[in-house]
Amino acid sequence: MEHRFDFLVIGSGIAGLTFALKVAQKATVAIVTKKDKLETSTNYAQGGIASALGPDDSFHLHIEDTLKSGDGLSKPEVVELVVRSAPECIQELASIGVPFSRGRTPHCPFDLGREGGHSRNRIVHADDMTGQAIERVLVEAVESHSNVAIFENHLALDLIIDHRAVRMGSVTVQQNQCCWGALVLDATSGKIHTFLAHATLLCTGGAGKVYLYTSNPDVATGDGLAMAYRAGAALANLEFVQFHPTCLYHPHAKNFLISEAVRGEGGRLIDKRGRAFMEKYHPLKDLAFRDVVARAIDTEMKRTGDDCVYLDITHRNADFLKQRFPNIYKKCLSLGIDITKDPIPVVPAAHYMCGGIVTDPWGQTSIENLYAIGECACTGLHGANRLASNSLLEAAVFSHRAAVHGSESLPRWQKRPFPQVPEVTIETSSGNGAQSEMILISHNWDVIRRLMWNYVGIVRTDKRLHLASLHIAQVRMEIKEHLPHIPLHSDLVELQNLALVAELIVRCALARKESRGLHYNVDHPHKDDVHWRKDTVLTRWKEPTLPAMKLSRNDHDDA
Repeated sequence: MEHRFDFLVIGSGIAGLTFALKVAQKATVAIVTKKDKLETSTNYAQGGIASALGPDDSFHLHIEDTLKSGDGLSKPEVVELVVRSAPECIQELASIGVPFSRGRTPHCPFDLGREGGHSRNRIVHADDMTGQAIERVLVEAVESHSNVAIFENHLALDLIIDHRAVRMGSVTVQQNQCCWGALVLDATSGKIHTFLAHATLLCTGGAGKVYLYTSNPDVATGDGLAMAYRAGAALANLEFVQFHPTCLYHPHAKNFLISEAVRGEGGRLIDKRGRAFMEKYHPLKDLAFRDVVARAIDTEMKRTGDDCVYLDITHRNADFLKQRFPNIYKKCLSLGIDITKDPIPVVPAAHYMCGGIVTDPWGQTSIENLYAIGECACTGLHGANRLASNSLLEAAVFSHRAAVHGSESLPRWQKRPFPQVPEVTIETSSGNGAQSEMILISHNWDVIRRLMWNYVGIVRTDKRLHLASLHIAQVRMEIKEHLPHIPLHSDLVELQNLALVAELIVRCALARKESRGLHYNVDHPHKDDVHWRKDTVLTRWKEPTLPAMKLSRNDHDDA
């Protein structure tokens, strides 16, 4: 089945929903989301949105904190653009009904929290469920808009790319690489649909599920990164994976974060014996940057042999904690942990991809008519380490800018006819033999995640990275060999994407011969600004000769 829209949005977090609402004023929009529309990283974001709104704060201080966190790789012009846009984004979200917590002073209408790396209180939040509050308001607005169609349980397989090549003497060079939409699997019916669009927006979130322990929802399998790479777009800085220092450590607490705001309100990290340890690692102690805190916890756990450390905020007033952190209080209490009386067991977990698909200040990728926003994008804001609560802000700012650019460009794009895309049918083996091959998916999924956690985690070595590269190459070869014998469904697609993204992370980590931000390599423990104060950029194309448009389910990455 073929669908035609002005814009195709792949993902339903804050980036995709905000973009859709803005362009839908004059255009038709399809939102494709592989699970329920609320199953996004945005919905799980607890902290808030950073904005210099307090009387003792300024754009200059927010910019300075962001640049310090980025450890030399954040682009100053992008940081300034985003920081100065923050107050307007906050006001816009508040105006459409996001219930931000109100301030207690006449100087600011919002309650401002503090998180690691911030020199001032500047986190605008909705209690400790900010992402959920934003997501629900945006979903409600999108569902009521007549120009927007939402396709739930639809998984994008690959982008539809028109590779037009020209001959220059004896060499074939690329010209006018353009995106026309995507091939999408309807997970309910098992059929593949063609979604044609004048412009496509990737806002597919991160790839936290590439690691064994993560704060991310199950949908975070790096689909946008994999699709963009296969299409030929440039990706950068995938070695910078942010591990959130404080994920709840409990056998029945899947993916549950203890917000950095708890430390912002005075929470202290202690070991099993009740001893605080962060003063050994950074002058800011418990409010140091996330990479510092995560490495400190990792070091303490390895030194003591303990399974976790503890976050203690029992010295604060009980009523205050229940009011400030109602979600965290209820969740912990359901597991037998009273945060007003008991320290909270925590461990680091993979949380955020600071690298991604390279974009310009308008959200445009290196492929014409293809935008990328949110965690799957590399805008130049985060550099080597994301400052807490800058992610929702980045998504809001760039979705607005991409919407402005896309709306202005649409009349010109509409003059071009859609390409003729052949109907795609998938033939796979069936019967008991095919079903028996399904064990390959669950086995290799587990292999990749354990491999990445053990070899490409918070602290790395050259030897571990090389071993990871060899093992992942073997896994990808096995997947490719058995692909024709497995019925096509979302688990298989996610496994392919996960394996490719794992390989790309390792390639970036191997390339960077230094330690900077979130990338810490024992064999290269020092920062090297002379040789490595630059992005690690990957593209699929190694040679100037490019193939014609290719539309298939095959994993056609040959890098």
